[in-house]
Amino acid sequence: MYVPASNWFIAVSLVLALILNFLPLQGDILIFRPDFVAIVIAYWNINHPHKMGMSAAFGMGLLMDVGNTGILGQHTLAYCVIIYLTLIFGRRLRLFNSMQQAPQIGLILLIMQIVIILVAISGGSALPDGQYFFATVTGTLLWAPGSFLLTMLLRQKPDPDAL
Repeated sequence: MYVPASNWFIAVSLVLALILNFLPLQGDILIFRPDFVAIVIAYWNINHPHKMGMSAAFGMGLLMDVGNTGILGQHTLAYCVIIYLTLIFGRRLRLFNSMQQAPQIGLILLIMQIVIILVAISGGSALPDGQYFFATVTGTLLWAPGSFLLTMLLRQKPDPDAL
């Protein structure tokens, strides 16, 4: 039995994901860092679509754009695309366990990165190399443990007074 997710719990998970995205990493580790905010947004929109919407994704995208000092709106658009795709595929995704959801989430993360690239190219940036997509692979691999962790935190504590 699971406890319904409170708005505070969802907000804290989004803030922690934002902090993980803003950790100052350098070198090869930066190439493999997934977009934690995108993963958390996808998780909440799949499991509690009535609590996560375009406005939350829009706000988190603006925070990411301001924090990365990039083109304003590229993460905003990408996160709204994630919300849209997880709403479309939400019923099908809820039928599967987290291991079976991972390839589909990987496709959604790949589409998100393509949207970010298209916005950056339209702004005059250069086309990134193939290493840019390593983050999609690590995001796909982190989907199952991340989903398990968030689900376990929502698990109802046993009542010591119950039989």
